[in-house]
Amino acid sequence: MTLTTGAPAPSFSLPATDGRQISLDGLKGRKVVLYFYPKDDTSGCTLEAQAFQSLRKDFEAADTEIIGISPDSLKSHDKFRAKYGLEFPLASDEGKDMLEAYGVWVEKSMYGRKYMGVERTTILIDRDGTIARIWPKVKVPGHAEEVLEAARAL
Repeated sequence: MTLTTGAPAPSFSLPATDGRQISLDGLKGRKVVLYFYPKDDTSGCTLEAQAFQSLRKDFEAADTEIIGISPDSLKSHDKFRAKYGLEFPLASDEGKDMLEAYGVWVEKSMYGRKYMGVERTTILIDRDGTIARIWPKVKVPGHAEEVLEAARAL
């Protein structure tokens, strides 16, 4: 499924760190950054998480919630958050239903081997639950700053 700007964000409800349950309905009225990443504690994912963490207060000032999402378990997310001092929630989609609904669970290829995995993607959702912006195939350097500028402009 391909998401488009201006379309309603697909509904979801996922378990997250701090014993939270995060759902699209529960986030209505706030701007939300959903950043989908492949795996906890790998180099690119760590850099991306640290970039969002370094701008967390700026996102808060822009009334924007940051949520990281991957298929890793909550136990893995808890370790990752503790290791890097992440103060925003990480949601777990081990069943991959939400990852598929958002079109980020895709066939990838490395060294000629094909496998299924998360395509690093960020989606900005407005206060009404509408997709405001999509960043597919994210390159980490400078990305969190670009997302922050878009959130401020909403």
